[in-house]
Amino acid sequence: MDAEKVHEAVADGWDEDLMSSLSGLVAIPALSAAYDAGWERDGHLRAAADHVRDWITSRGLPGAQCEVVQLDGRAPLLVAEIPATDGGAAGGTVLLYGHLDKQPPLGDWSDGLDPWRPVLRGDRLYGRGSVDDGYSGYAAVSALAAVRAAGGDHARAIVLLETGEESGSPDLPAYLEHLSGRLGEVSLVVCLDGGGGDYERLWLTTSLRGVVQATLTVRVLETAAHSGIASGIVPSSFRVMRRLLDRVEDSETGEVTIPEMNVPIPPDRRAEAEALAALEPGVSARRFPLVGGMRPVSDDDVELILNNTWRPTLSVIGAAGLPDPAVAGAVLRASTSLRLSFRTPPTVDAGAARDALVRILTTDVPYGAQAEVHDFMLLDGWQAPASALWLTAALDEIGDQVFDAPCRGFGLGGGIPFMEMLSRRYPGAQFVVTGALGADSNMHVPDEWLNIPFAKQVTEAVAHILDAHARH
Repeated sequence: MDAEKVHEAVADGWDEDLMSSLSGLVAIPALSAAYDAGWERDGHLRAAADHVRDWITSRGLPGAQCEVVQLDGRAPLLVAEIPATDGGAAGGTVLLYGHLDKQPPLGDWSDGLDPWRPVLRGDRLYGRGSVDDGYSGYAAVSALAAVRAAGGDHARAIVLLETGEESGSPDLPAYLEHLSGRLGEVSLVVCLDGGGGDYERLWLTTSLRGVVQATLTVRVLETAAHSGIASGIVPSSFRVMRRLLDRVEDSETGEVTIPEMNVPIPPDRRAEAEALAALEPGVSARRFPLVGGMRPVSDDDVELILNNTWRPTLSVIGAAGLPDPAVAGAVLRASTSLRLSFRTPPTVDAGAARDALVRILTTDVPYGAQAEVHDFMLLDGWQAPASALWLTAALDEIGDQVFDAPCRGFGLGGGIPFMEMLSRRYPGAQFVVTGALGADSNMHVPDEWLNIPFAKQVTEAVAHILDAHARH
């Protein structure tokens, strides 16, 4: 395959037509179902899938078939099938994955920016879903087209874009079962929902943490009471909540103390963290806009990386029962609810972790208060298999020809449900989890943006991987 022609084809692919369609996708408020109870009535998820389907169809890839599949009551799924080139027919199936659903706006965006209005500023496309993960389908199809334009080969390819990833992919098992005969024997998975620490190289995700989310509700009264009359007699629900949280997290260190959420750190992953820390000392802390005088939880870069990739953490991401301070009356409230989000190490069993959490928080509750743990979202983590020789060689080539810097592997603190599902279904497949996300891409928070030149390079890298896979 002609590397220069790949570069030219990718550059041509990311033309005004692609950017126009991607901008149109940003403008669709396709909130994931977990954040939009009326998602089916509103139709935004289906509109997003239809929008990208129309663009893929317009590419004219020989023999390509593209459709939106929607099982009853489930968020839609976009599936595009592109036949193998003549030289790639023996390569099994390549599955290229991304998602079209989005996080909520989550806060005030900067002047001139809006979650549902695409804004192009220099090399950046702003808007919710631009980098997480709207660009992925465009990059996947453009990579396939570039392989063909440069005289390369690719195996039979399935581009699969779901609309439930931000909700934990609850419908994906049903779709994988529904499509099992169509998917065939998957030998390579390319996931474009990842990224890395900079825009200088291709970053490969070697592990993903799991998730155990739940709402903990503590009730102390049938109805609220005057705080002056009740305090000292009735314990506050917030104090009971604090004592329960102390059972699962050391508030001094942040250590999650639930045994079922802790695992030994593999030596090779520790070595990977040490190499990453040496690449750019102090970068873990500098990635975030800490307030003046604030410091991270450790001064050791390696420990920060391991905290974020192979140790469990707890974040309180929501609350109910607490009025705004401006209107808070002198009331001892009847209950407090907190949304707890545990990020668990890649090899933790999410079901076992959930059971332990419920047992710890609902047994011998202080003062006999009512404690309920409910509204769970569970996600097992994932660890990449060892790279085959052909993939290692392809990555070395990409480091030389596309980025002029060697590829790097690292653990990601977030999760991608699809990877764990696929690794169980296709244990012999190779996995490439990468993407255009940068540490400053603002995914999930205001001012999300896509680095367009980097997205082009990622697209080019995927083209090389597809060709190397076919040749192997």
